[in-house]
Amino acid sequence: MKDLNLPQTDSTPLVLFQENGNLEISGKVIPDSELDFWTPVSSWFNEYLQSPATNTIFRLRLVYLNTSSSKEILHMLYRLNELKERGFSASVQWEYNEGDVDMLEVGRDYEHMVKVPFDFLVLSENPCV
Repeated sequence: MKDLNLPQTDSTPLVLFQENGNLEISGKVIPDSELDFWTPVSSWFNEYLQSPATNTIFRLRLVYLNTSSSKEILHMLYRLNELKERGFSASVQWEYNEGDVDMLEVGRDYEHMVKVPFDFLVLSENPCV
């Protein structure tokens, strides 16, 4: 399995999924074509779940996401629950820009919907734009 590295654009985030268990999505998530963007991401993630690393850290540094992308991310978070149930370690590192209450609330909402532990980190600068 090769790592997945999709560069950030004006409408899509950086996606860096590594087979060592470090998974990152950073930036704006408003793809022109949901199917074109999410298909390779979901395919890689589903393959990873077949033989995951002992410890998975899903790092999310989002500045904006649309509704359909929100559902895709939630689906991945639900799938992390399966890792925990199988005895693997999984956690979410939710990073948001200082003062971005909306992104903090999105993260808190996700946290209440899944069993995977969340760590919230405030970024003092805006590295995602």
